Order: sequence, then C-alpha cells, then structure tokens
Amino acid sequence: MDDIIQFEVLQPQLYKKYIELGTKAYNQHYRHLWPYGVTDTYIENSFTNEVLLNEEQNENTILYLIKINIDYVGILKITLHKQIHAYSKLHALYLDKIYILKEYSGKGIGTKSLLFVENIAKKHLKRAVFLESMQKGPALQFYINNHFTIVDTTKVPFSNVIEEEKPMYLLKKDI
Repeated sequence: MDDIIQFEVLQPQLYKKYIELGTKAYNQHYRHLWPYGVTDTYIENSFTNEVLLNEEQNENTILYLIKINIDYVGILKITLHKQIHAYSKLHALYLDKIYILKEYSGKGIGTKSLLFVENIAKKHLKRAVFLESMQKGPALQFYINNHFTIVDTTKVPFSNVIEEEKPMYLLKKDI
C-alpha cells in the first residue's frame, strides 16, 4: 500500500469527525451484537462530546484519528498505563479501541495501526500490549496473525448485548 497512513491526536475541533467515524465503523462491524441492531448504549458510552472531553482530559488516555492521504478512515483509543494480569500499570499498555471503516478493511491499515501502538508502548517502556477481541468474527484471527496470544476470557460489559455474542478474549503481545 503506497498510501500515507497518519495517526492524528484528537483535537476538540475534530470531535465531530471522531464521533462520526467511530459510530459508523462500530455499526459496520458490531451491530449484530445488539438486539435489533440498536447500538445506542455503546454509542452513548463511547462517542459523545462529553465522553471525548472526559477521555481527552485523562492523561492516561490518548485518542487518535487514522488518516489515509486526506481521508479519515478510523480511530484508535489507547490507555497508556493499565494493570492487567501480572503486569503492573507501568508495564502494560491497553489498546481500548481500533475501529476502521469497513471499506478500508484488508488494506494493511490495521497492521500499521498495531505497529504504531507497539511503538508507543516501546517509547513508554512497556513489556506488553493488551486488547480485547470478540470470540467470534474476523478480528480475532487478525490479532493472532499479528502475534497476539489469548490470555483470558472476558465479556462485553453491557447487559443489553445479545448473551451468546458477549464472549470476548483478552489478548497480549509481548514487546
């Protein structure tokens, strides 16, 4: 892929773009988790101006827009310091969100995004990157192909998600 991929730290003037991208990408990939495809609970907890303002004010959270050439194509949310399993918050970085618009899937953006996150982890002297993935669906195999390993099981934390769709895995990649 010869396109230029950039990761822009979210600024308040781009909240609308982040909300639009996050909502569209989430709905493209995860609407099936919700009764009747109604994702309002997740959107209200992830993609509002108030949520973004709170996250931006948290020094432990970094939000990014993913851009190819001049087009915004996805989002990232990173928690810099999080205690997970035997790793202290000094040694673990958590990739909270990586959502890429469906029309840009399969073009190497996800792989480059993971490398970008790993580089941030290295700069912060982390020993591992963690993330969660649905147990069903193509994302899990993508993470395994990128050298993440399953270390635990979790569930989607929202009570109104379809029960059989809730299972997730916690994955880890040593840095």
